[in-house]
Amino acid sequence: MESAGGYRAAVESAAVFDRSGRGKIAVAGNDRRRYLHAMLTNDIASLQPGDGCYSAYLTPQGRMIADMRVLELGDMVLLDLDRSATAAVLARLDQFVFSEDVKLGELTEAFGELSVAGPHAARIVAGALGGGERVVSESELAGWPEFRNVRASFRGQMVLVAASRETGAAGFDMYIERPYVELLAGALVASGATRADAADWEVLRVEAGRPAFGVDMDTETIPLEAGIEGRAISFTKGCYPGQEVVIRVLHRGHGRVARKTSGLLVAGARVPGAGDQLTAGDRDAGQVTSAVWSPRVGGPIALAMVHRDFLAPGTELTILHGDEKLGATVVTLPFEVLRDLRG
Repeated sequence: MESAGGYRAAVESAAVFDRSGRGKIAVAGNDRRRYLHAMLTNDIASLQPGDGCYSAYLTPQGRMIADMRVLELGDMVLLDLDRSATAAVLARLDQFVFSEDVKLGELTEAFGELSVAGPHAARIVAGALGGGERVVSESELAGWPEFRNVRASFRGQMVLVAASRETGAAGFDMYIERPYVELLAGALVASGATRADAADWEVLRVEAGRPAFGVDMDTETIPLEAGIEGRAISFTKGCYPGQEVVIRVLHRGHGRVARKTSGLLVAGARVPGAGDQLTAGDRDAGQVTSAVWSPRVGGPIALAMVHRDFLAPGTELTILHGDEKLGATVVTLPFEVLRDLRG
């Protein structure tokens, strides 16, 4: 899918992204929610058909195995996660199934995924699905909270539609069998969407301050370092792997971690690279994990894992980018609130 003003469309109207490379795991059986509730960081047991949440799966040491969108469909749970983590998650979940009525399956190759993002996303999705057996109206879609999902139909094929806020704005993820992905994408374009590419998505993701697994967080990261605890962790549920570490940091350490994902407003026009070192004087201050040119900010911005001594908004840091030194300022996420800072 080629991009033609995809970023602008996602901000002003609607853009469609092919994200079929995402991993997808199906969890079925009568005990699926209870089982996942014991494995994941968020409250899965209370999900009702058509609900969902964002969650993480941790090692007993509190390190990330994966983050994921969890969608309860009524007869199964769909886990949408980074493809690189799919095999590890599937193997670990299978390892701990004993007497529970739980069945696991991978749907990564069977189903594609399209994401529609932008202020007109509800109209675009409703238009593309018009005439199906299960009609989903624009007004219905516009009122959905994040993760709300329903099975609809597209030209006789089942399509799962789920509300998303991955780019920081209203949007929808649509899952359909792979042979029909391009047909659905064409219908979305005919309904008014603009095709967009992975580079457009990356800018939107970084502006929204959403860390990506394998990029801004990995298997050495704990959720509090990634700053996802507010979305991914229930602090009222029962035990799950890694809970003891999370609670210890929150209560004994008062939530202080050695490093944390933060936003950087970069001076000048040069976009830093992932892995560039951060310094504060002669001290190591962390490293850049993602960086893009932001049209809304009017310059380069970055996500970075920053040492806790330098997390205060307004802190001035230096980025070592090859032989260059770039100035940077620590800012509060998400980045879209910074659109007027460059003047």
